Amino acid sequence: MTLVLEVNGERHALEVEPTRRLLAVLREDLALTGAKLGCGEGACGACAVLLDGIPVVSCLLPVGAVAGRAVTTIEGLGERAAAVQEAFVAEDALQCGFCTPGQVVSATALLEVTENPTRDEIHAAMSGNLCRCGTYPKIERAILRVAGRAVA
Repeated sequence: MTLVLEVNGERHALEVEPTRRLLAVLREDLALTGAKLGCGEGACGACAVLLDGIPVVSCLLPVGAVAGRAVTTIEGLGERAAAVQEAFVAEDALQCGFCTPGQVVSATALLEVTENPTRDEIHAAMSGNLCRCGTYPKIERAILRVAGRAVA
């Protein structure tokens, strides 16, 4: 079946089964490998992408459900994500780095809708993203840094 997907602002006509996972299509068919397969059960957030601006787990989402909607991967986030990535580095908010793309996607989405988030808003927005290395306080500081509230 031919599905037309809008990914990172570009339209792609792909011959794919509509029940195939979006993550597989992104990684295997479009060579967008930023989103990672972590748990495969929608619990870790390593595969997070934006769907119409809202963070979703792409490991569970059938590609047929996103036809006609805007999908944005970490590769397509642009300037705001660059600031988030720089803050992650400055705050040492990554260790192994496996979860970082999903963390950056979720943090960027939060900052798009809430310029100056509270700690509670950060915790709520990032609750779908797990970090095996436990860098949560540093991730929080990185988000606060981007919001202009650097924490000592």
